[in-house]
Amino acid sequence: MLADTDRIFTNIYGMYDRSLAGARKRGLWDDTAGILGRGRDKIIEEMKASGLRGRGGAGFPTGLKWSFMPKGSDGRPHYLVVNADESEPGTCKDREIMRHDPHTLIEGCLVAGFAMGAHTAYIYLRGEYIREREALQIAIDEAYDAGLIGPNACGSGWDFDIYLHHGAGAYICGEETALLESLEGRKGMPRLKPPFPANTGLYGCPTTVNNVESIAVAPTILRRGAGWFAGIGRPNNVGTKLFAMSGHVNRPCVVEEAMGITMRELIDKHGGGVRGGWDNLKAIIPGGASCPVLPAEQCADAIMDFDGMRELKSSLGTACMIVMDKNTDVVKAIWRLSKFFKHESCGQCTPCREGTGWMMRVMDRLVTGEAEVEEIDMLLSVTKQVEGHTICALGDAAAWPIQGLIRHFRNEIEDRIKYKKTGRVSAVAAE
Repeated sequence: MLADTDRIFTNIYGMYDRSLAGARKRGLWDDTAGILGRGRDKIIEEMKASGLRGRGGAGFPTGLKWSFMPKGSDGRPHYLVVNADESEPGTCKDREIMRHDPHTLIEGCLVAGFAMGAHTAYIYLRGEYIREREALQIAIDEAYDAGLIGPNACGSGWDFDIYLHHGAGAYICGEETALLESLEGRKGMPRLKPPFPANTGLYGCPTTVNNVESIAVAPTILRRGAGWFAGIGRPNNVGTKLFAMSGHVNRPCVVEEAMGITMRELIDKHGGGVRGGWDNLKAIIPGGASCPVLPAEQCADAIMDFDGMRELKSSLGTACMIVMDKNTDVVKAIWRLSKFFKHESCGQCTPCREGTGWMMRVMDRLVTGEAEVEEIDMLLSVTKQVEGHTICALGDAAAWPIQGLIRHFRNEIEDRIKYKKTGRVSAVAAE
């Protein structure tokens, strides 16, 4: 269990003052100039030593990502872009940072921007996040007025500007290169890589795109030291993390906990337990809609970190769980996600454009039981043809929930088909 003294986000519930004065009382903006005074290389080395991995879903080492930015300038400006799109169904952690603790993000932008040689940061905000934009803009204005950002930010000699850019509500813009296309004023469609953004990103300039939480934790890590952060959790899965739970828990919430906590402890301690008791649990999607679903028998001891989820053939993703009790029609739940991914495909890659529609139409038939049993394996085969064959990971995101459903709930799908044909419910379906 994480000690209160180890929490980075001390106003995640909005119970205290979110203004600059309140943020300073909670320890933010404390000797930020001193942190910048360490120099770019020292900051990046410290971030690498902390073991922080990206909190947006992919889990790429943050310090390593920062180090990809060119050391010198070839005349092109460097940019920091913060991915605040957060459009994954079930994911709702970054909005709490922006709504209630926005100065963590703004200070993080300054530190990260300096470490990458960037004088400018863009925060790309999800189209539906209106209140979050207002809270962030107020905090940015406060930071400008106090001289914390802008010319000679914090008295460090570094000029730094932050701009908010509001998206139009497209899920695909959560993919970093589609986000850059949207920022440049074009339709959000992923770019082929290479070139990678660190070489040719926003406006053709060196750019790093990071998740809100990844940037917001950086100043605290640098203040307290890499050893403190690396000492929480398991090797390769260290630090604190914002977890969320929605669905059939008694107390849906967002909470900061140590990486490596078990799923059951997280739900029982912070979510008030599963509705109707743990024995009433049917399945959990561990980290946003794109992660393969896990059945109840795997959930009690499931370790909530990158490696723990991979061992169960799922993914930590954003660590925002969707909890489903035994009243849930799990086939219909995954069908609804298929419908979402089909709707949000940008249409650029043929496997995704055609495959997401095809998968959704088969799921339509599985939900009603009108499909043939053979179609289950055919559907699984199509998910394999989509997975790994697209420019971005949306194809994978559409395929994985269906793969998880077939892996763990095949009996339920087959029973539905048999019932439609014979009118008889089997023992499995009658449970």
